[in-house]
Amino acid sequence: MINLILQRFLWMTALVAAQLLVFNHIHLFQVATPLPFVYLLLLFPLGTEHWRVLIWGFLCGLLADITTLTPGVGAAAMTLTAFVQPYLLPLFTPKDAAEDMEPSYRTMGFWLYARYASFLTAIFCACYFMVLAFSFQHLWEWLVSMLSSWMLTLALCLIFQGFNKKKHED
Repeated sequence: MINLILQRFLWMTALVAAQLLVFNHIHLFQVATPLPFVYLLLLFPLGTEHWRVLIWGFLCGLLADITTLTPGVGAAAMTLTAFVQPYLLPLFTPKDAAEDMEPSYRTMGFWLYARYASFLTAIFCACYFMVLAFSFQHLWEWLVSMLSSWMLTLALCLIFQGFNKKKHED
């Protein structure tokens, strides 16, 4: 249990540090900013208690807000995404999946995992940019920023998953 908490804490710290030091300085075509700290929510296995996912999502969003000076934006988006994650994951799991299956390429297959990650990152990016803009006055700019950041974030999450090999591979 302590090992799992430490592992999640290290992931959260590494993702927020990467956001602060690297990804906040990337503004592809002046609209797309990657937000890879949502990857933390993609790591939670099936059957994880909802309150645990919510607390980790809120803490990760709060840490991102504190370090990137976006008060409440990351926390709100991560909390909403953490709320949706336990309901979304079972929709994409194979029928014969174990009750504690960890979502990955190996357990779900690439395309099923990519669809799951796509939906979760889309919810996160939509909420993040809605709260950040706080209006739809410039709807076209908001839509372009949200969609381009979503694609960049999704690509990074899929790359992270490719490098996140478990020790107990079959």
